Amino acid sequence: MAPCSAYFLCFSCWAGLSQGACVMNTLDSVVDALAADPARKFVFAEQACAQLPPSWPHHLPQFDSILSRALPCLSASSVVCVVHLYLAEPSRVPLLPLFILSVGLAFFQRWWVEKSSKIKAVVRRLVDSGQLEFINGGWCMHDEAAVHYIDMIDQTTLGHRMIKKQFNKTPRAGWQIDPFGHSAVQAYLLGAELGFDSMHFARIDYQDRAQRKADKGLEVIWRGSRTFGSSSQIFANAFPVHYSPPKGFSFEVLADDVIPVQDDMLLFDYNVEERVNDFVAAAIAQANVTRTNHIMWTMGDDFNYQYAESCYADAANAYWTGYFTSRPTFKRYVRMLSGYYLAARQIEFLVGKSSLGLFTSSLEDAMGIAQHHDAVSGTAKQHTTDDYSKRLALGASKVVVAYNSLGWEHNDLIRIPVNDDKLVVKSSNGTIVDSQLVEVDNVTGNLRKTYVKAYLGITTDKPPKYWLVFQASVPPMGWNSYFISRSTGTGYKRTAQVSTLVSPSNETIEVGPGPLKMSFSSTSGQLKRIFSPVSEVDLPIQQSFLWYRSSTGDAIDSQVPLKVIRGPLVDEVHQQFSSWIYQVTRLYKNKEHAEVEYTIGPIPVDDNVGKEVITRLTANMVTNSTFYTDSNGRDFLKRDEATWMFNNVAKASMMDANYNLPDNVAVVTLQNLDDGTTLLRLAHLFEAAEDPQYSVMAKVELKKMFGKRTIKQLSEMNLSANQKKSEMKTLNWRVVGEIESGPAPTKGGPVDSQTLVVDLGPMEIRTFLLKF
Repeated sequence: MAPCSAYFLCFSCWAGLSQGACVMNTLDSVVDALAADPARKFVFAEQACAQLPPSWPHHLPQFDSILSRALPCLSASSVVCVVHLYLAEPSRVPLLPLFILSVGLAFFQRWWVEKSSKIKAVVRRLVDSGQLEFINGGWCMHDEAAVHYIDMIDQTTLGHRMIKKQFNKTPRAGWQIDPFGHSAVQAYLLGAELGFDSMHFARIDYQDRAQRKADKGLEVIWRGSRTFGSSSQIFANAFPVHYSPPKGFSFEVLADDVIPVQDDMLLFDYNVEERVNDFVAAAIAQANVTRTNHIMWTMGDDFNYQYAESCYADAANAYWTGYFTSRPTFKRYVRMLSGYYLAARQIEFLVGKSSLGLFTSSLEDAMGIAQHHDAVSGTAKQHTTDDYSKRLALGASKVVVAYNSLGWEHNDLIRIPVNDDKLVVKSSNGTIVDSQLVEVDNVTGNLRKTYVKAYLGITTDKPPKYWLVFQASVPPMGWNSYFISRSTGTGYKRTAQVSTLVSPSNETIEVGPGPLKMSFSSTSGQLKRIFSPVSEVDLPIQQSFLWYRSSTGDAIDSQVPLKVIRGPLVDEVHQQFSSWIYQVTRLYKNKEHAEVEYTIGPIPVDDNVGKEVITRLTANMVTNSTFYTDSNGRDFLKRDEATWMFNNVAKASMMDANYNLPDNVAVVTLQNLDDGTTLLRLAHLFEAAEDPQYSVMAKVELKKMFGKRTIKQLSEMNLSANQKKSEMKTLNWRVVGEIESGPAPTKGGPVDSQTLVVDLGPMEIRTFLLKF
């Protein structure tokens, strides 16, 4: 069979049809040259290789001006250009060998909702003809390092649902070309489990890329899960260079290396033959480093500037690792609201759909955008990050949650700010609950004043005086009510115990009302040791704060003022590491972990040096240079350091009495959809062979889980719920040197419509659409 090469191009339509005419002249010449060689194939594509953060202002005409100048052609402007061309010459467009590949749906949706029915009909015809194709299809092209797997699923589902609803299409290819490094969870969970045929990306370590080009190893079969092995594999392709056009073939007006095509033979600089030869030579050069007879050729770029190349490095001593810690407050805000959103959707399911629609939809949109690879990663400019935060705040402000989203009973300590020191806390049955008052420190109090001024525009001289801390117990996927009142009148007395300030009398002071203890030096104020008789951990450890500016940086003062506060429920250690770094460490009763809260800022920049602040924990653990990291909060990966330098009911649950989900199963999603169905995802939490007790098949009885409702219909779906699981099509691959080892992965079988029992094997996530 003769070899066939597919050239994949994306040209900008920034200058309208006049620029398009120049491109078409080039294509006419190329097509003439390639027509003589039927073994070659050419595809003209206009594609959204990267996106503006969808939070950018949408004020016409400035917004359209930004879109029209942006390279590569953004999803919205790509469609604008083609639709306008279609309306001008409808007989011409269907004949063009044109594909537009649209990646991020957040921009497209903003454009789509404003269009007339006539424009929408044109776009639907382009989609049906295959000229407009959606790849990836998420609300954005999410990050892969700093994002949680549930958030990755949610934002992808949001985009896939929109595509399914408006166009009845399911994306088939993953397109993660701009995130600064790639995770195993992306490959098997956000690739194979979505029903994708392939995954494409650009950013890999420069050494890795060089080796793969030499070995023709840019195309691989990626098996991202140890548990699932080949059953969750996917074809993956790394670009030979970046996602930029070949040198000399950028047709963007700002490009440095643009060489126009002059096809007028009467002019002295006629160069069609030369340009065609350059074109073919560039294609052959790329073909020589790829394994198959088809190559992907990208055109376009990010406004001629780029945020990154990630931890991969784009050159020696140029490792992109800062974004793992950049904007830590925003990262925490996103992660906190992720849990908030998960619980809010469950409450919305319990309450039922309102006549005003789904009240979590605004938070859903904001959370989807926040997963962008320049959002949660911390690599956006300050004004853009501010806009992300504002959208999240507005979305969350519509939701009030006091709820247990877990599938089993949960006990925890709750902290709320109060001003009164004469308070009583009672449970839903009237029993008095032990509580404790902890004074609010000055740093936190001043910070709250700043926020009140910034968000409400008012100045307050009465910030909360205390934190009221009490123990709460909430049933699985249910709620419990606690009543706080002032102890007034005869026979009532304050039950909340006020914390006591401790004056250290020894060199070492031990802290912790429960089994976990921490010891601090009363002289230096530094942490010295962590120990617990329950877990048999006894670990000498030190903590320090440092800052850096892509260099070694400086340490904060090692002499730390120390304040210790004790109480029956919680002990607190307050440390002032510098005038702008304050930390509170909390150890709770009956908790096997410590809670650390730090307040940083304003960061001094009088020396004109921007500072990335980090904290470092130093211990004497013997690890043999081996450690473990999580992959998007889903899998654990072994690392070798040497490898890489409601209602009025006070207490209730949706489940049958005395039923809990198995301890190795979590409810990832429980969400009402706008079509009246309910989206349910269940996840097994353990890997194969991770634990002898929990790395086993788990069973969830849906009739007991939804004991107060009747399930009328159940359909199992793919991960993003845009196609039935039974209708998913997977490709079979012959893998060079393949040697299957170990047993086949354990997975649950079909769900019986009568018993409604769901089986989940280790690490399995199953997705269902329910009708009640």
